[in-house]
Amino acid sequence: MIPVLIILFLRGFSSNQYDIPILYQNGVDDPFGQCDFKDSTQHYIPDFTFTDQLGRSVGKEEMMGKITVVDFFFTSCPSICPVMSNEMERVQDVFRDEDNVQIYSISIDPEYDNQEVLFDYAKEHSATKDKWFFLNGPMEETYNLARCGFILPTISGGAVPEDFVHSDKFVLIDELGRIRGYYSGTKREGVDQLILETKILLHDKE
Repeated sequence: MIPVLIILFLRGFSSNQYDIPILYQNGVDDPFGQCDFKDSTQHYIPDFTFTDQLGRSVGKEEMMGKITVVDFFFTSCPSICPVMSNEMERVQDVFRDEDNVQIYSISIDPEYDNQEVLFDYAKEHSATKDKWFFLNGPMEETYNLARCGFILPTISGGAVPEDFVHSDKFVLIDELGRIRGYYSGTKREGVDQLILETKILLHDKE
């Protein structure tokens, strides 16, 4: 709380600013031609609707008007995902009573991570209903969303968990569906920065 108060003081009583960037205001480069980026205007998260651990439809529509922290993971991940999920628990704990902040964890192995598997994983990480959503969607749509929506590298490993490639980044999305930052979900200091900047976005939103 103290860092937020310091920043608010600087904003109100000096020329110092702590502005959180709006990323991809002039569009997104697509050097490999994987995505259908139509123009050079502000990039927004595209429409999507997936299924959460309780069998409910959740997606872009439920992000509007809220701040959403997003990561891509899979439950059988042998490397970075357990660390990321533990760090995401910290994010949930900080914003447990803040209705305008929510979390989406999107599986990149939807064939294995069905509703039952996601339900058990959510329970393992003490996910709060209507706060932390574990999402499953069609394989091709999921990978397009990761690469072209959230601008994160993602490669399927098929039946071999060790062969999956995905980012360790947590993505901060504002109430309009714009990307505001990327933060390492495997480093405590990165998650601390995410928490701080989420609090600032909340203040700006008010």
